[in-house]
Amino acid sequence: FLPPVAEFCCGFFVILILGNFWFLAVLYLLWLYLDWGTPCAGGRRSQWVRSWTVWKYFREYFPIHLIKTSELNPNHNYLLGFHPHGVLVAGAFGNFCTDPPFKNLFPGLTPYLHIMPIWFGCPFFREYIMSAGMVSASKESVSHVLNNEGGGHASVIVIGGAEESLNAHPGSLTLNILKRKGFIKMALKHGAHLVPVFSFGENELFKQVANPKGSWLRNVQEKLQKIMGFALPLFHARGVFQYSFGLIPYRQPIHTVVGSPIPVKQNVNPTTEEIDQLHALYLQKLKNLFEEHKSNYGIPAHKSLIFE
Repeated sequence: FLPPVAEFCCGFFVILILGNFWFLAVLYLLWLYLDWGTPCAGGRRSQWVRSWTVWKYFREYFPIHLIKTSELNPNHNYLLGFHPHGVLVAGAFGNFCTDPPFKNLFPGLTPYLHIMPIWFGCPFFREYIMSAGMVSASKESVSHVLNNEGGGHASVIVIGGAEESLNAHPGSLTLNILKRKGFIKMALKHGAHLVPVFSFGENELFKQVANPKGSWLRNVQEKLQKIMGFALPLFHARGVFQYSFGLIPYRQPIHTVVGSPIPVKQNVNPTTEEIDQLHALYLQKLKNLFEEHKSNYGIPAHKSLIFE
């Protein structure tokens, strides 16, 4: 959902430059320069934006549900690992960037959804995503959120990243996580408790053109992803008045299940062995969370998560 809005905002900025309002564009560029570090310093959320009525209809369209399995003490800071990425990341946006789902279930906690830094370079669009509670996925940004001395902050990171969106086929349970250990190191350095989150239904919203590993399409997509920083899955779904073809996501229920926290003791300089040990524990907890709830959301008993 990010690219179309970003394109509109950038297009509007170009109109300002080419039109008779170039001076507004210059003023905004000055503001952009002065405000450049805000996405790495907690952002600038707006309760008004997060409470727009349109988000209520957005959540009801699929519908999107947030399921709580354990209490999260607001005296601690947390790092929530969100899985899978999917194409739209609808569960992450609907549950952590709009109110009141998370606010009602986890009072005292403030969620920050970390996204790729490239999005904060888009004129005007950056103001919109920050107002919804999104911040940069840079190490500096994650550290800022998790450094809150009084606790009550929750960093939400889509662990698989853009690369995982290329696996977002209906029925797919493949997660890009085996080599992703940076979030583990950050949790250790700040003593943030780890919480696995699995969003059932996230991969069912679109159909993607077949792109098995080793195919020419997958090779092109992976090369473009390395160059641009974000992936370009070729997907389709339904239209406005018909269900055969279009870019509107299918109405498939999304159940985002928040697991139990894994206590983490602060270790400013963790060793590789300590990181690997906590990473293995996280994988086990994530797998247990999936196995415990999969029967509730239509996943066959013989299917399990695949870690890559």
